[in-house]
Amino acid sequence: MDSGAGGYGMARLGLFVVLAGLWRFADACPASCTCSTSRIVCVDPAPGIDDFPVLTLDDMENITEIFISNQNRLFDITDSSLRHYINLRNLTVMKTRLTSISPDAFYNNTRLQYINFRDNNLSTLSWRTFQNFNSSFPKRLLLSGNPLECICENYWIKSRLLEEPDGQDLTCTDDRGASQAFITLTPPDCVVPDVVVSPNTVTEMQGRSINAVCKATGSPPPEIQWNLDMVSTQFKVIPADMETSLVLSDLSPDDNGRVIVCSAENVVGKNEATLQLDIHFAPSVKELLEPERDHHWCIPFSVKGNPKPDLQWYHESMPLQEQDYIRTRIHESTESEYHGCLQLVNPTHIHNGMYKLVATNTYGQDEKTVSAQFIEPPNFNHTGNANMGSVFLFYFQQKTLSTTLLTAAFSFADSPLPPLDDSVAVYVVVGIAGVALTGCVLMVIILKYGRNSKFGMKGSSSVISNDDDSASPLHHVSNGNNTPSSSEMGPDAVIIGMTKIPVIENPQYFRNSISMLKSDTFVQHIKRHNIILKRELGEGAFGKVFLAECYNLTPDQEKIHVAVKTLKEANESSRADFYREAELLTNQHEHIVTFYGVCVESDPLIMVFEYMKHGDLNKFLRSHGPDAVLIVDGQHSIPVELTQSQMLHIAQQIAAGMVYLASQHFVHRDLATRNCLVGENLLVKIGDFGMSRDVYSTDYYRVGGHTMLPIRWMPPESIMYRRFTTESDVWSLGVVLWEIFTYGKQPWYQLSNNEVIECITQGRVLQRPRTCPKEVYDLMLGCWHREPYMRLNIKEIYGMLQGLAKASPVYLDILG
Repeated sequence: MDSGAGGYGMARLGLFVVLAGLWRFADACPASCTCSTSRIVCVDPAPGIDDFPVLTLDDMENITEIFISNQNRLFDITDSSLRHYINLRNLTVMKTRLTSISPDAFYNNTRLQYINFRDNNLSTLSWRTFQNFNSSFPKRLLLSGNPLECICENYWIKSRLLEEPDGQDLTCTDDRGASQAFITLTPPDCVVPDVVVSPNTVTEMQGRSINAVCKATGSPPPEIQWNLDMVSTQFKVIPADMETSLVLSDLSPDDNGRVIVCSAENVVGKNEATLQLDIHFAPSVKELLEPERDHHWCIPFSVKGNPKPDLQWYHESMPLQEQDYIRTRIHESTESEYHGCLQLVNPTHIHNGMYKLVATNTYGQDEKTVSAQFIEPPNFNHTGNANMGSVFLFYFQQKTLSTTLLTAAFSFADSPLPPLDDSVAVYVVVGIAGVALTGCVLMVIILKYGRNSKFGMKGSSSVISNDDDSASPLHHVSNGNNTPSSSEMGPDAVIIGMTKIPVIENPQYFRNSISMLKSDTFVQHIKRHNIILKRELGEGAFGKVFLAECYNLTPDQEKIHVAVKTLKEANESSRADFYREAELLTNQHEHIVTFYGVCVESDPLIMVFEYMKHGDLNKFLRSHGPDAVLIVDGQHSIPVELTQSQMLHIAQQIAAGMVYLASQHFVHRDLATRNCLVGENLLVKIGDFGMSRDVYSTDYYRVGGHTMLPIRWMPPESIMYRRFTTESDVWSLGVVLWEIFTYGKQPWYQLSNNEVIECITQGRVLQRPRTCPKEVYDLMLGCWHREPYMRLNIKEIYGMLQGLAKASPVYLDILG
């Protein structure tokens, strides 16, 4: 069908919808009225109406405006007249015989903003008619042309007129028939109530009793009332002249923090005062549940108490010292209830066992115990002892020789071995002596010939292992099917081993104030001899990236796998970038790749980052798409396609990292899934802060022979004017969401770079992915407004993703 025919068809469809809506109203809409999907107009006096039209329930709920005029049969508005018009915003009733309006007439119409009651027969209008509006009283109330009387019941209208900047010239008629301006109305014995509660705050122990008195003044004498609907404590109300006493007996902890309202009202108006309850009671551990595996391991608990209890954990009856990896986190709290968990980051078998939570405050304590099993302990033989050969080998590989023998000796000493006979003991001693002698010889060789290596070993070939190259935080080499073909690689590509890696110039990244590392900088300095390289992962314009082992980095681990990023050419400009990045990364965030420190003893300069198990997010998404399977035993295949909730979990973490970068006034400029990393339990972190590029050469567009720009992730202002801001990062975040919900497809994959530039600068955006919820695509569109100031704020994006993620629980079992 051509565009003309398509437009004609859409017009016919729209006309059909409008006509269908009119036919739907035809039976219910009165003859004097015209009804549409959102508006009712009744202006025909014949035959007229005596009440508001009654349509179907759905139709009445959709009405936002009602206009009624010239109706001689309309005398009052009752409690039920507007009950179902819950979305009503504008109401006009004028030139009718309207005489009375019920105090509850607008009980369900809290969205009313404009009310026009001109030229009717209203002599009185009570303030109670609008009491349910509270602070959202209609912005405009027009009453001129009504025979209002100068009486106390109408006195509130004067206060209303004083609040309006362009007050109406309202008049009222006194008992002598004379007209008087409302603004000067001062009828006798008309005083708005004043109310005081004494005491207004009570701090008392659970189980005790308290008395409070509510006193009021006003004319006519006001009616005094306590609001006790939600109170759990036993109570008694004792009325007296112009005051009322409240007796609360056997105070309940459930009422801690409760605010009890005492109100006093008369025909002139209403006022309130409050009583605040602060009830102290001993703590109680309401629940302590078995560990749950979510983002991290969590032992959930709920505790009540006032004052706030101190929480102490015990593991196997020993006090648990909290630190960065084991800590108590409160997720939700009220006046006296605290819900949270003991969070454990990557616990092992040594963390298994009984956990006890003890809650203590001034009035007592309570405790609960739960059993926790995180991972299975190592295999033991029938005597209950671990395989000593493997233990010795493990320690030998983990330490230098001098510490190895000592550690192994302690390992033997600490293990509950059965008694040895004399012959066995001799063999053990001789064996250890032989190993020690061999170790000493090896140590001499290493000390003599290993000094020429800056990393503790001579020659790069000696440090290349066959371990799986998992990920560098800023530079990762894809293996297997994900390695780009030669056609995808640029002419500048070089061959490293069996993997082809492009040499890509670094884009000109945002530079704020450049500062060199000083003695007072909190950047950890790592000794070069503690870094042992294992595998070269790649090379870019900045230098090389290695998978390495780092010793003495953390107090609880002898060595850990890390990614090492080097700086090849240590000129002034690149050194400045190096130092600035180091200082920036020192401020850690859970969704920014962890930075351990630098080594600047000599060239090349080195940065040390954490090891991320699953590599970059783009490769991870592709390997967990609809066509990916995990082969088990060479026969069975288990689908590992990411679920929608897991995609939201990934997106939420990236947004959290971008909120942090924005708070640090840092513009990333190259946010994409290839520059995010995936660890265990679907932990996602942002990496690549502008000093390196990786093997995704087809994702970049060469400008002027050197500069490489990720145009498929860039907004129009960045492409046309090289303008990079937090708002341009928001655009890129929208593209990252598109990548996530397409399982890692390249944006605009069907177009060339020049075609992409043309599309983006002309205002076209990426289409909604097939598996993407409408709410998420709407969020993407909010990131892709052409004008930067119209794009969603990064905090708004994080909040929206957080809400969507909470509605979709994440199950991570298949991802490891």
